[in-house]
Amino acid sequence: MASLKDVAQLAGVSMMTVSRVINNAPRVTTATRRRVEEAIKQLHYVPDLSAQKIRGQANKPRTLAVLAEDTATTPFSVDLLLAIEQTAKLLGWDSFIINVSAVDDRQRAAREVLAHRPDGIIYTTMGLRKIQLPEALLGLPVVLANCVSDDTHLASYIPDDYHAQYQATQYLLARGYQRPLCYWLPENELAPTARRLGFEQAWYDAGKSLDQVTQYHMPKGDEGYLQLAEVLATHLTPPSLAYDVLICGNDRAAFVAYQQLLTMGVKIPQDIAVIGFDNLVGVGHLFLPGLTTLQLPHFQIGEQAARHLIEQWDKPGVHSLACPLLERHSIADRNGQ
Repeated sequence: MASLKDVAQLAGVSMMTVSRVINNAPRVTTATRRRVEEAIKQLHYVPDLSAQKIRGQANKPRTLAVLAEDTATTPFSVDLLLAIEQTAKLLGWDSFIINVSAVDDRQRAAREVLAHRPDGIIYTTMGLRKIQLPEALLGLPVVLANCVSDDTHLASYIPDDYHAQYQATQYLLARGYQRPLCYWLPENELAPTARRLGFEQAWYDAGKSLDQVTQYHMPKGDEGYLQLAEVLATHLTPPSLAYDVLICGNDRAAFVAYQQLLTMGVKIPQDIAVIGFDNLVGVGHLFLPGLTTLQLPHFQIGEQAARHLIEQWDKPGVHSLACPLLERHSIADRNGQ
């Protein structure tokens, strides 16, 4: 990482002059300012904000920085950020968060993080995504949380969506469900692709044909959730239902399904069972009857990512963490019928 001295040497000025330019001080000529700014740009220099703090930093705890792309502004991943903070504190480290508001904001956020000279960086996203790490972070101690990259040298911690949906399908089959209607999240995204593949493999391994199954991927945006009401109205006509279980891409979809099924006079789980995914924060346990769902391991992802950096694990690659099944009352055992 370039230093103030490096910038001064490249620009052919003193370190004091570089400092004046950085702090927008007067009495710097336009030509000199341009040379310094060009040297800063060429060297990718980032001012060390930590050096501007009060003296007596020898015993200062080491610091984790969190680059949070949409993560900190939604309730879905609050456990992830909480886990990072608590784990860092438990192990004697400090932590701070820099929000990333959009893909084109990544470079700005990276520069802001580096200005604080953290000892480790965790890059997080809301929803499982593939990212390209900002150039300024390449070669630094970085771990990905809830996202992946093509860079095989990076460690990333993500939910095991595939095996979670596989095991949930086995659970449904063991309870006698044979005619599923699936409403997945938008197509060609990482999580719904893995979940659908997990379902289909479990169904195939049970000796069943996918011809018995009706599957949809919702459109992107809130209209995708509202479209589920139309799908249910089309496919479910009491009293004789063509399907015995509704597999929802997440708990938000299950929430819409509950309302629509109630309107249609369809009882859960007597007429049709419902299973979700996520265990939506603050809502998952409030469904009536209770929604059987899969827990996203956000807390474990944050904890593992923090420990990876703090304890200096040598474990590059993707690490998939289990999504436990939470059994509630939206699934019955039909074997006794």
